Amino acid sequence: MTENEKNKNESELKKLFSMLIVGFLTVFVGVLILVVAAVLSGGSVDVGGVIFIWFIPIVFGAGPHAAYIILFALILAVLSIIIFFISYRKR
Repeated sequence: MTENEKNKNESELKKLFSMLIVGFLTVFVGVLILVVAAVLSGGSVDVGGVIFIWFIPIVFGAGPHAAYIILFALILAVLSIIIFFISYRKR
């Protein structure tokens, strides 16, 4: 591997790492905005989410409209599993 190729690989890794950091910061700022908005609104707050362990979704929720959020999260989980298997099959 020549010196030019090493420099090119290092610059690509730096770009990928900076994109990863920007992605994490974007998610962090978005969650922070949602938390501040929920605290300042003073109304009821609904929470829901999905945690994946391999391809098994664990869906949770709390609040007055949690059933809708759980249903939406479950639909997204099933869609993501289907997309995963479709993309895996094409390889």
